[in-house]
Amino acid sequence: MKYRLQERIPIKHNLCEGARLQACRKGRPENPASAAEGNVPQGLKADLLARIPARLKPCPFTRVALISALLLIAFSPAWAQLASSHAPTAVAKQSGAALQPVARPVVRVNGAVLTDRDLLREMYTIFPYASQHNGSVPKAMEADIRNGAMKMMVFEELVYQEAVRRKMTVPPARMQRAEAEFRKQFPAAADFQDLLNAEFKGSQALLREKIKRSLLIEDLLKLEVNDKSNISIAQTKAYYDKNLGQFFVPESFAVQTISIIPPDNATPEQAKEARKRAEDALRQAKATKSYEEFGLLAEKISEDDFRVMMGDHKAVDRAKLPPAVSQAALSLQPGQVSGLIDLGNHAYTILRLNAHIAPGEKKFDEVKEDLRQQLQKKKTEELRRNLDARLRKNAKVEEL
Repeated sequence: MKYRLQERIPIKHNLCEGARLQACRKGRPENPASAAEGNVPQGLKADLLARIPARLKPCPFTRVALISALLLIAFSPAWAQLASSHAPTAVAKQSGAALQPVARPVVRVNGAVLTDRDLLREMYTIFPYASQHNGSVPKAMEADIRNGAMKMMVFEELVYQEAVRRKMTVPPARMQRAEAEFRKQFPAAADFQDLLNAEFKGSQALLREKIKRSLLIEDLLKLEVNDKSNISIAQTKAYYDKNLGQFFVPESFAVQTISIIPPDNATPEQAKEARKRAEDALRQAKATKSYEEFGLLAEKISEDDFRVMMGDHKAVDRAKLPPAVSQAALSLQPGQVSGLIDLGNHAYTILRLNAHIAPGEKKFDEVKEDLRQQLQKKKTEELRRNLDARLRKNAKVEEL
């Protein structure tokens, strides 16, 4: 297990642009039925500022994509928290365009001053794809990410102060294990020393204080959140029985798409070019032999926002599909690829059917584990929000 120095609370950022879709992608689903979840790629060598481990955040977002409107498909992706991820947030070596911390105070929490170094570390935690942006955060997203990072940073400090107020302690043996686990994350002693020099003025005592702080945060959250958020199978069954309507599945199609979308009011030349691209896309799509191959092609050539999800729309209610798309899906067997589907306005899509799902009610045994996890996650988030509100009630928080 890799060691983390911070806990996380869910922060909704409302980051809705295509860059956010790319930023939030967490790896490829293993099969069409699985959610788009996985481990966030960690990149190569991390920047010193990001070497301190942190639990990675979920990436909630919404996006009304043009192709979604054309297909009348509501896209509502579900990201799971990376609750067991303790890997360091990887950030590329900063360029001149990257955010440059100077240890400037940014917020005071009951007298404790946190700096832009702390803030930037939190921002990189929310946006681990900074390594793909030369160590910087896209301008369109920066304000929202900064706001979420500030909230996380203040929450962590308040939790730490509460743990100190309660006189909570960390046993020496546990401290030693945590230090050892932390050191293991560095491939060479020089890397560890670089971090020590840059972040802690070369002092291992300061590093130990940071580790101790993290463990105290973890312990208090365990008491106030984790230990109180467990949902039993009996509670899960009670919820299921009271909400049977939620477990009725309409006739649906699990599909992937590759779409070609010319500009609005396309000129005849643009329309002709779009048709040519669509026919070329169809030729390539027909040559694919698997979910993975089709998905990789979608990533490469599709022009709808689902390309960052390997073109995967998951299960779509048949009733929400326009006739042309529904008819195409009905004509396919799982694994087959459609011809060109004309969406109007010179836009085209190509469909790969992954599954045709019959209508019916899901039995409790089919849903109990996923449902229990969902209920537990909801309760966890509620407990964290309540704890945050309690700690802030009498706190003095000053942004500087």
